[in-house]
Amino acid sequence: MLNRVVLIGRLTKDPELRYTPSGVAVSNFTLAIDRNFKNSQGERETDFIPCVAYRQLGELCANHLAKGKLAAVDGRIQIRSYTAQDGQRRWVTEVIAENVRFLSPKEGQAGGSTTSSDYPYGHEVNLNDDIPF
Repeated sequence: MLNRVVLIGRLTKDPELRYTPSGVAVSNFTLAIDRNFKNSQGERETDFIPCVAYRQLGELCANHLAKGKLAAVDGRIQIRSYTAQDGQRRWVTEVIAENVRFLSPKEGQAGGSTTSSDYPYGHEVNLNDDIPF
């Protein structure tokens, strides 16, 4: 069986960092990803994908990502349910991040390239090149 997803998009707002009662860091953020086609009105539609990062990765996301920043998330899809205060059962689909690449340049850095020394979990990316997919 395989449950794998790779996303590249921009954050819709700053990540929210919280801690579980046992002290585990949890960072929640949403990626906005444009679809590759236009609708009947000639506009691109956007999907908003909720992502969750745990432990050290969650803290790194909260510290290094911000609204509008470009990020790549590698992880798995998880579906869970809970009972809301009104008694209704709610379902949530989210991506559990296992690896996050920070693709936007650091604040104050000129040019469009980052290297692994600029960000944890980063690799060299030239933001002026088109993404090949």
